[in-house]
Order: sequence, then structure tokens, then C-alpha cells
Amino acid sequence: MNCIFCKIGRGEIPSEKVYEDEDVFIIKDIDPKAEKHYLMIPKHHYKLISDMTDDDAAALMRGLRKLPALADKLGLKNGYRLVINQGDDAGQTVFHLHVHILGGQYLDFPDLKNK
Repeated sequence: MNCIFCKIGRGEIPSEKVYEDEDVFIIKDIDPKAEKHYLMIPKHHYKLISDMTDDDAAALMRGLRKLPALADKLGLKNGYRLVINQGDDAGQTVFHLHVHILGGQYLDFPDLKNK
């Protein structure tokens, strides 16, 4: 695929990977919304959760299960938030499923009822 995350994964676009295994890689977000803001990106390209195969879901789960062991290294020892934006109304801007990992500070929860 020619999406930016696929190109980063293949090494065609330079990016500092803070973690990588056979299923996923993690990079720093270039527009951070918290003191620590990373993206966990599956190596296999798919846009939405509904596009995932059973193998894709298993690979993503393996990546997520590694987060507790990576928390200290990533500066997330006091907790972190995981966000997956799905579609335009949710703010998805790169159409390759990815998980935002936010932490390094107290994260208030937005009051969406008043928006």
C-alpha cells in the first residue's frame, strides 16, 4: 500500500520506531496531544476495525498485550489511554488502523455532551 504508515513500516519514510515486532511498530506522534503520545501501527494495512480479519485482530491483540511491559520505557508507568479513531466523524486522518497511546500526564476525559 502507499499510505504513510505502510511507507514508514517499510522504511521508505524515516521515523524513529520506539518498538517493533512481527505484528506492529510504535512511533512517536508528530502532533502530540499529551506529554507522551505514540502510535501503535499494525504492519498489515486495513482501514477500520470492521475490515480486520481474525488474523489481523490476533496480531493487534498481541501488540496491545505487550504495552504493560513497555510502559516504563515509554514513560507511561502511571497509566495511559488508548484511542482508535474510526472514520471521518471520529477524526481518523490516516486510513490505516492505528492505536493512539497517550500518557505521561493526568488525562481528563472530555465532556462531549456540551459540544
